[in-house]
Amino acid sequence: MEQSLPAVLLQDVKKSFPLGHGHALEVLNVTSLVLPVGSHTVLKGPSGSGKTTLLNLIAGIALSTSGHIQVKGTDLVPLPEPQRDRFRAAHIGYVFQTFNLLAPFTALENVMLAMRFANAIPRRAQRQRARDLLSQLGLKTRLSHRPAQLSRGEQQRVAMARALANDPPVLLADEPCTSLDAATAQVVLLALHSLCRERATTVLIVAHDTAALSGTDQVLDMREINRVPGRPDDGEHV
Repeated sequence: MEQSLPAVLLQDVKKSFPLGHGHALEVLNVTSLVLPVGSHTVLKGPSGSGKTTLLNLIAGIALSTSGHIQVKGTDLVPLPEPQRDRFRAAHIGYVFQTFNLLAPFTALENVMLAMRFANAIPRRAQRQRARDLLSQLGLKTRLSHRPAQLSRGEQQRVAMARALANDPPVLLADEPCTSLDAATAQVVLLALHSLCRERATTVLIVAHDTAALSGTDQVLDMREINRVPGRPDDGEHV
């Protein structure tokens, strides 16, 4: 039965922030969003349109005000935070816009630490898996380098390897190439898509530009799926 379910399903999802005195600011209102298993989707839209908020809700980092968010058939909304954290570690890879690499650790160690936290990969296999992922992303000679010794593009690829470390069925990427030049962005994204196709990973990438469009199955515009009236055309990330 689970095989017929989409990888990600959102129904009547709303997110509001309290303003006090009984008032709230609604920033997200998504009636429906379906990501089929193994699909690669780009979510585009200007800053302030709710893209990062949506990714954080799907990842279980933030909690919706109402609605249902199912990942691999599990509704994240009623889960307490510790259970959402455990579920995310095992089922969702997240490539953060700011990379969030741990400065004291090497590229290899950053990827291995993700596996230690989730405990989804046997410990004896973790080092080799980290090596393989980094090598597939073109970092075979950079395994022992710390983040400060890597270029922005190399740091991004380490972040991608870390997100894929536990072989998650769903991968979320928040503007993964926003700080890269066009040529580097294309190389990084092609490598990401190739790795995820091999594993039938469901991918959702948030993007401002067209660099992420190559190799995707569908492109969604946040301004069309977010039903909150009067969303800004530009501004800070929400």
